[in-house]
Parts: sequence; C-alpha cells; structure tokens
Amino acid sequence: MSMHDTLAMIETYYAAFNRGDWNGMLECLAEDVVHDLNQGTRETGRDAFAAFLDRMDASYAEQLRDITVMASGDGARAAAEYVVHGTYKADDAGLPPARGQAYVLPGGAFFEVQGRRITRVTNYYNLQDWIDQVTA
Repeated sequence: MSMHDTLAMIETYYAAFNRGDWNGMLECLAEDVVHDLNQGTRETGRDAFAAFLDRMDASYAEQLRDITVMASGDGARAAAEYVVHGTYKADDAGLPPARGQAYVLPGGAFFEVQGRRITRVTNYYNLQDWIDQVTA
C-alpha cells in the first residue's frame, strides 16, 4: 500500500470508531491482527479485537477529536495522535467505580499495515491521568 492508502485506511478506521461502527473498524483489520492493549496484554485475531470492542462499549462512550495520522513513505507503518472525549458509563474490572464521569485524555496508536489491512494496533494513553479524572 502507498502512504496515501495507509493514511486513508487509518482515517476510515477512526471514522468508524467515532460512528460506533465496530464492523467498519473490523473490516480494516487483518484476520490475525495483533492488538497491544494500553498497559495490558497482547491479543491476537479479529475475534479477540471484536470482544475487546464489546468490553469497551459496555463501559465507555468515547469520541476521538483532533486526530492526526502519519504514515511511513512505504505505507507499512502509521501512527495517530488524538484526544479522547469520553464518559465512563459502567464499571470496568480492576478500575474505579463508574458514575457517568466525563474525561478528556490525549492518546495515540501505532499501526502496521500489510496487504490492505491493519496487522497491528498498539494503543497508548496515560492510565493514571484517566484514573485521576474519574476519581476527582
């Protein structure tokens, strides 16, 4: 894929996220996608990613704003930076109780792309900042 194709794919992926279109996000992923969760484990496969989206959807309502996407010249790697505007709507295991708290949190992701699909997603945000916001 070219750099421009990769940029368009990542933009499509995030547009689907902001619409709550989980199937649209999954269509961007390779069947054996590797997903590195923020400060967590590595999961493999589109089915595992779908289960992750279901878990997230149960506890969080989020929109990403100020999205900036960058890609390598050969289109094999990309990165995105954004600001998450969210609501913590239901308890997530191991985290503080949810009471509908709003939060605003910068974040980012790194991608590998091959064969017109995303083969790796690595997400990052400052978990302590998020905890501080929802416990304030």
